[in-house]
Amino acid sequence: MAHSFSQAMYTLRKRKGLSQRAVAADLHISQALLSHYENGAREPGLDFVCRACAYYNVSADYLLGLTDTDTHCAEQKALAEILAELEELSARVKQALKETES
Repeated sequence: MAHSFSQAMYTLRKRKGLSQRAVAADLHISQALLSHYENGAREPGLDFVCRACAYYNVSADYLLGLTDTDTHCAEQKALAEILAELEELSARVKQALKETES
């Protein structure tokens, strides 16, 4: 297992710079329950896991500790690689057009 659910919940909240009170309110649970989730004293139901995934924009695999890959970050990296390839292709097309004009 890459990490625990409680570690993922804590890390994601800290990464966003949010308080337990704010996250609990956004996820429609008490601050005490969120604290229990973050310290591993309680385990959530499926409904909460789905809400937390949507809230933090991560996959259930990441939140449940089955992977260390944060989906959002992986998608951003893939998009950045595609953008770089398109920019390179665009530069080559521009160069080829210049060469044919000469």
